[in-house]
Amino acid sequence: MTFSLHPGAEHDIADALDFYTVQAGPLVAQRFLSEFERVAKLLVEYPRFGTPTTRGRRVFPFRIFPYSIVYRVLETGVRILVIRHHHKKPGYGGARR
Repeated sequence: MTFSLHPGAEHDIADALDFYTVQAGPLVAQRFLSEFERVAKLLVEYPRFGTPTTRGRRVFPFRIFPYSIVYRVLETGVRILVIRHHHKKPGYGGARR
């Protein structure tokens, strides 16, 4: 099993990396990316770990940063739809499939 990223999720990661690079420096940005990779690998290994939400989606929080991954479990792997900051509106990225 593997994971794939929705183009919007790629944009979410890029935005977060830009923010942390400017506001806290490249080491914090790298730490964010490492945390994303850790959670993505965990979800590939244990795809039902996340909390079920609507429309067959699940959500799983980062440990260090105020973000969660919104994803869907497919036969071929995990499809990461949204990397959502906890202060964004709950429906952010809701139209992504």
